[in-house]
Amino acid sequence: KAFLHHTAHLSCFFTNSQKIDANNLIIFWQKDTIKVVHEVYFGQEKHDHLSPEYINRTKVDLSKWTLQLLNAGIEDEGRYQCVIMQKRDEQPAELIHRSECVLHIIANYSQPEIAELHTGELKPNGYLNFSCSSSGGYPEPEEMTWLISHENITHSSTAHMDVSQDAVTKLYNVTSKLNIPVPTKSRTNISCLLHLREQLGSLVSVPLGI
Repeated sequence: KAFLHHTAHLSCFFTNSQKIDANNLIIFWQKDTIKVVHEVYFGQEKHDHLSPEYINRTKVDLSKWTLQLLNAGIEDEGRYQCVIMQKRDEQPAELIHRSECVLHIIANYSQPEIAELHTGELKPNGYLNFSCSSSGGYPEPEEMTWLISHENITHSSTAHMDVSQDAVTKLYNVTSKLNIPVPTKSRTNISCLLHLREQLGSLVSVPLGI
């Protein structure tokens, strides 16, 4: 995993137990088996075959057999293969290692924010309308839950979540709506909770008291 616009680390998972000198190896990373991301040819970095979107965006650390992908974007998500070949004398280069890793990009959502949609004077038998919104995140979240608390009792309710994705940035904006009767007696607190994917936990709004 890597955060949006940060550096992603793509490991080769190569132990080099035989302590082979990198000057005797051909090492390259590719994405989806078709795009060349980085190439080291007998100790020298080569740029002839690089896909244009990776030019000047990679750094290799052969002490850890890891490739750094700079300024990672959502379009960089996908499967990456590391391929290592060894050249012995006049023999053709021999494949000695191949591994794969999957890159997921994460962008932080804004703290969910509750807005009151109802207008005018509240009537005892009327209804309250709220929306809860969060923006600028990735990947698409799992769900949004409303928490309604009064007299030390909390009810949770999972509501429909409207999801939109920006066509350019690919980031998501989410909104959910809540419709409840006007509380008649005790003070009520309302919060909303955005549940994220990728084991990223959840975000909670500032409680709204009514």
